[in-house]
Amino acid sequence: MDAVARARRLPGLGVGLHLVLVDGAPVLPSEQVPALVGADGRFPRDPLRAGVRLFLSAAARTQARAEIRAQLAAFRATGLPLDHLNAHHHFHLHPTVQALLLEIAAEQALPPVRIPIEPPGAPWRVDRWIPWAFHTLCLGALRRRLRAAGVVCNDACFGVWDSGRLDAERLQALIAALPEGISEIYCHPATARPAGVPDSYHPATELAALLDRGVGAALARAGVRPVRFADLPAA
Repeated sequence: MDAVARARRLPGLGVGLHLVLVDGAPVLPSEQVPALVGADGRFPRDPLRAGVRLFLSAAARTQARAEIRAQLAAFRATGLPLDHLNAHHHFHLHPTVQALLLEIAAEQALPPVRIPIEPPGAPWRVDRWIPWAFHTLCLGALRRRLRAAGVVCNDACFGVWDSGRLDAERLQALIAALPEGISEIYCHPATARPAGVPDSYHPATELAALLDRGVGAALARAGVRPVRFADLPAA
């Protein structure tokens, strides 16, 4: 794969596994995960539908456990160091997925897990408070469980509520207000909008923001040290 070849040429890059249990295709043959996929052999696009199925079906939970292990094995087969783990559509918020990850962590070393928990801040709208409160409740519990299991995770994540729209001005504002601790800047940079990405996302703008000299100066002023997840101290 082109992405794997490029990553091998950039050994300092922290490459993570974007775990997929919704809106994608399984690593295992579809006949091995029939409780997770539809007639097209793919996971449901709707996270709510997939989440209800996982919660109610013992077969779906068993197959999800096998699929998570298969995705971890597929990544490790590339020979690349596994820097961190996250999930498509933040599906590791789901309590069943959390339990499966903790179960696997007891059997094998898991990499650091990204927790997309964003503290409130400007610019905020009233309609963000309900989803923010729900996310914070779920993710705060996940962070505590992971750390109790010895799995490293970040303290905060910024840019989640600006997903796809993080320009240089907003990025500089976030950097200036970063709290003490381990924070992730969440963005989706690209030279162009990939197929299937919503029109509301502006990946080229986010790429330009990351390359902006003003952003580099803001990092220096704030005394922020960019690191990979693998560079973080053990839990």
